Amino acid sequence: MQSGTKISLAALGLTCIGSLAHADCGEVSITEMDWASSAVVTHVANVLMTHGYGCEVSLIPSSTTPAMTSVAETGQPDILTELWTNSSPVYEELRAEGKLLELGHVLSDGGVEAWWLPAYLVEAHPELKTIDGIKANPELVGGRFHDCPSGWACDVVNNNNLKALGMAEVGIERFQHGSGETLATAIAAAYANKEPWFGYYWAPTSVLGKYPMVQVEMNAFDADAHACNSDPECSAPTASAYPTAKVITAVTPALEQREPEIVAFLSKMSFTNTQMGEVLAWQDTNSASFEEAAVYFLDTYKDVWGNWLNDDAREKLALLLK
Repeated sequence: MQSGTKISLAALGLTCIGSLAHADCGEVSITEMDWASSAVVTHVANVLMTHGYGCEVSLIPSSTTPAMTSVAETGQPDILTELWTNSSPVYEELRAEGKLLELGHVLSDGGVEAWWLPAYLVEAHPELKTIDGIKANPELVGGRFHDCPSGWACDVVNNNNLKALGMAEVGIERFQHGSGETLATAIAAAYANKEPWFGYYWAPTSVLGKYPMVQVEMNAFDADAHACNSDPECSAPTASAYPTAKVITAVTPALEQREPEIVAFLSKMSFTNTQMGEVLAWQDTNSASFEEAAVYFLDTYKDVWGNWLNDDAREKLALLLK
């Protein structure tokens, strides 16, 4: 598929396939969380459930906390996708109470927060791959750490890590961006001019899909240290990498009883951060909708999603798999 060309369900022949997808399954509700990667996951699942399994799918706009509250109080929606379990203290409670079933890791690499360098900078100076290499060569990274905005959780964690590592003492100042947009723009500008850049970002995102970045090797994750680093009043910051977030699909027990084939499909649905980053980068470049981004994924990664389906759904979607 050519970059710059928007694609549609009709272009892939899904309007015809839809007529073959008789109602093998009934009504199914799924969250459409309010961030980009989750919306793409939801629309991919929607297409496959609708046209492969014959479901009548309802998309429920939501975010983590209200979705959890709704499941706890009403048992709906049926499917919570791209659920970052570390962002929801009540998730394990609902799971223990039997109100949610955990399926597969929808982001197989997990959610990644880290410190990064542009790939071109590491290629020119391999010693910068480690935090000790950066401390020994602060001028090669421009003497600056690009940090996330005030009020974000990473604001506190990064600041405590910078203190623990003595970055200011070796000549690396903390530059805090006013928004996520300016943080992303700083990476784009550095790439445009092949300039030094060193700072915080997360994956999967369109930014890391568009601009190859190398994760800095730093002190291993330490749960106690990270807990203190997350506290603005941490009295003794200790350097620690971020934990990798477990990102899963969860469903209600009622859905497992009602639609076991859908639950089997969802348990296999999984994206690498590289795949998702590439799709999000395509979406951003083409100013595409989430539905268009989902169709782009379906057209580009047939060898991936074809393995998620049962034989009947695979047969119904055979035209797409050619």
